[in-house]
Amino acid sequence: MDKEQSIAYAKKFVEDILSFFGENIEVETSYQDDILSIDIASSDLNSILIGRNAETLRSLQYMVSTVLRNNNAAVTRVIIDIAGYKKQREEKIAEKARGWIEEVRRTGDSHVAHINAADRRIVHRIAAEYSDIRTYSEGEGRQRYIIIAQASS
Repeated sequence: MDKEQSIAYAKKFVEDILSFFGENIEVETSYQDDILSIDIASSDLNSILIGRNAETLRSLQYMVSTVLRNNNAAVTRVIIDIAGYKKQREEKIAEKARGWIEEVRRTGDSHVAHINAADRRIVHRIAAEYSDIRTYSEGEGRQRYIIIAQASS
């Protein structure tokens, strides 16, 4: 299926899942940089749809990506956000990253953070703004972590 069909299919899939909750929740889509963004409007179901530690949100995102991939869709990279949760989370992680970077600059000691892959990407992106700081990930699977350190001279 082509890009437009993929986007429409993903939107309908999410709307169908949300309809099981008996609510008509607004779903908006956008496509940029080969990524389909699906934004679900705020509702009384936010906490249920996001879930503890955003596990439900990640699962929904995984399901949509898998369904698209299994249907040979032109679009398979999907990001789902509910009521701006991910945007707020990203801002919070970026703020923490800047604090960790300032701590590394002040003390000269490396900082280790055990955070998920999405949060590590945010920290890597923020750290790239600092020429005197480097970041790298170590570990395997769920035990993977990020290290923030001073860049070697």
